[in-house]
Amino acid sequence: MENTATDTILRIHNSQKEYFSTGATLDIDFRKNMLRKLLKAMNDWESRLCEALWKDLHKSYEEAYLTELSIVTGEIRNHIRNAGRWAERERRHSPLKLFPSRSYVVKEPLGCSLIISPWNYPVQLLLNPLVGAISAGCTAVLKPSPYVPSVSKVIEEMIHETFEERYIAVVQGNRDVNSTLLELRWDMIFFTGSPALARKVMSAASKNLTPVVLELGGKSPCIIDRTADIRIAARRIAWGKTLNSGQTCIAPDYILIHKDVKEAFVKAFAEEVRNLHGADIQDDTHYVRMVNDKAFERVTGYFKDGKIIYGGRSDAAERFIEPTLLEDVTPDSPVMTEEIFGPVFPVITLDDRGNTFSEKVIEFVTSREKPLAFYYFGKESDGWEIIRRTSSGGGCINDVIMHIANENQPFGGVGNSGMGRYHDKESFEAFSHTRSIICTGTWIDLPFRYMPYKMFGLVKKIL
Repeated sequence: MENTATDTILRIHNSQKEYFSTGATLDIDFRKNMLRKLLKAMNDWESRLCEALWKDLHKSYEEAYLTELSIVTGEIRNHIRNAGRWAERERRHSPLKLFPSRSYVVKEPLGCSLIISPWNYPVQLLLNPLVGAISAGCTAVLKPSPYVPSVSKVIEEMIHETFEERYIAVVQGNRDVNSTLLELRWDMIFFTGSPALARKVMSAASKNLTPVVLELGGKSPCIIDRTADIRIAARRIAWGKTLNSGQTCIAPDYILIHKDVKEAFVKAFAEEVRNLHGADIQDDTHYVRMVNDKAFERVTGYFKDGKIIYGGRSDAAERFIEPTLLEDVTPDSPVMTEEIFGPVFPVITLDDRGNTFSEKVIEFVTSREKPLAFYYFGKESDGWEIIRRTSSGGGCINDVIMHIANENQPFGGVGNSGMGRYHDKESFEAFSHTRSIICTGTWIDLPFRYMPYKMFGLVKKIL
């Protein structure tokens, strides 16, 4: 992927600043029309986007549509329906001390935004934030990942055909381009990626006090209690771990399992992988490959961190890695300290000796960085108690992944897994500033607030 020239980036940045200053993006009808244009583009370019996803990631049409395109189009439709209501001036209660004033909250766009996305869901994670930028009334520069060149090129062509460059534009390239972009002053930066890169983004943003939304990742635990329905747990976990071949920011990363159900789960997991992907998963068109050779080598390198109890096959030529369960892993091994981002699954067995299983789970999870997701399988009331005593960006009880599928719920991280939220109204809010306005009548001008503060005893009672 050829880097966009620095001169081009500067020209786009300046033109978007000038365009935003004209006020063209403020009109709510303009915003809705732009959302409709994006929706039409998503439909017109569906086949080309899906072909590019297959070329870069071996992602089937069905998976591409379900996990990428449909999420974006659903978000667009939601914003078309609701952006007008979200943007309305809102009346707030005014206390007696402010008489004769009226109080309002106004939503205004932050301005020129920068959206940087990763490679694992290259359509969804670039265009979903764009929906929020459009509905809030911002301009946007989009920076897709160079690791999925086919997808990035198709998105660039689609955006170029759909929008004026002074409104929405795509720039391409590697981390040098990121550095150039981050040296510029933006009104909002939306970044999805690793915590390590997020620190660089936040450091750059701090120079101009630019607000950021950081959607990161981390090691999301998957808890399997003795009360879990093992067959259902195995099916849902196998689906969640093999979706995009584990290259999902909210994929279950490691398992904490009660010793009484460990053997049954391993057997059920193997059966459910076969049910999902056939006798040989390598032949399944729905099973995604590692994005590049570097990712393949990194993920297969985790095999040495434990004992393989299921899976373990790989094919470097195809960048194929079979779903693999590991046991006898140590808490400080690479597979337990790094985000795996692949189909390798360390399994840690816990029992009730000493502290209870729940207490051991809580102690283990809270001793580590806050994850993006948290999954519990077992009795619902026990799951709620463990959730109450831990922290994560989001999560599920007796399921995985699905909390991201509800467009009516916000999505985001906490601590090392990110900051800020988006989806639904939260996307609109992410690219908006909430402005408080007091409107005071002139038909009366009470003297109490003015020096020399006459009748101060009465003022104290009012306050």
